[in-house]
Amino acid sequence: MPELMSGLPLLPTSVVGSYPVPEWMERLKTDYYRGRMSHAQLQDLHDMAIKAALRDQELAGIDIVSDGELRRDNDIDYFLARMPGIDIPQTSKDFYFDYYEAKVSERLPVPVTAPMMLADDFAFTAEQTSGPVKFSFTGPFSLSRRIQNEAYDDPHELVLAIARVLNGEARALAARGARLLQIDEPFLAGYPGEVETAIRAVNIVTEGVDVTWALHICYGNRYARPSWEGHYDFLFPAVLDAKVDQFVLEFARKGNADLPVIDKFGPGRTIGLGVIDVKSAEVETPEAVAARIRSALSFVPADQLVINPDCGLRNISAPVARAKLAAMVAGAATVRSELTGAVTP
Repeated sequence: MPELMSGLPLLPTSVVGSYPVPEWMERLKTDYYRGRMSHAQLQDLHDMAIKAALRDQELAGIDIVSDGELRRDNDIDYFLARMPGIDIPQTSKDFYFDYYEAKVSERLPVPVTAPMMLADDFAFTAEQTSGPVKFSFTGPFSLSRRIQNEAYDDPHELVLAIARVLNGEARALAARGARLLQIDEPFLAGYPGEVETAIRAVNIVTEGVDVTWALHICYGNRYARPSWEGHYDFLFPAVLDAKVDQFVLEFARKGNADLPVIDKFGPGRTIGLGVIDVKSAEVETPEAVAARIRSALSFVPADQLVINPDCGLRNISAPVARAKLAAMVAGAATVRSELTGAVTP
């Protein structure tokens, strides 16, 4: 396993990134975009929510936590609003989770510094917990799909330009102490013919940044529904060139049909195994989680597995998320005890 995982138990548990947004927080964030709350108040709201999300994860027994992505309204806008060269003419919203209409009229500058200030977000989170933190951000291909391109004759060049900006952010994150960075590409399953471009961009993001890198690819999770269907075979062979240490994949919702794809990634890569269906409010039993882990062990050794939900938890309620995480931790502990002979607490 990569260095970050060496101090963790066998079958460590993690989250993919996002955490439920409480209804009261939805109302207040929408108030902000309707001009009824100051930016300072919004920041206080975010800080409080992140602390609560971290506490929930720690109480559930999660080994690698995240900030819940609670500063972000959706998977796109937080990044585009901070990226130099991206024009967002209308910044008010009817509802906080709506997407901005963004466009690029001139070629993106490559900033000398990290103007998106993602490292500040990581630093705040790291101050609140003593355990490992996963910090995720949306990848260049998915970000490009929400931009009206008026600057590049070849749309692939826009993807690569965004990747160069994100590489600067990744360097700043590593300098502030980040050790596990995850690139999310939730749109890629909808554009299987663009895998080579997406992977080329991923490698620009990771270049020269000495951390453990994860790449999360799912089938979308807007409003707790998949945006696309299919199988992970579309990733190959291009994905094998990705300069990442871990692939974080969705398996629980789709069942075991996609599990054999794990074999294709080859040795030396960790698999983030999705064992919790985040598009259902039904809480899995620890036994069901354990069964999913055992099925994966037919394809990959236990020391190359990290146990996580299929995708982010944003679209389910907090009580359901807590129960699902607790079941995931218990299921992983059951299989761990079977493998090591240790008694499950």
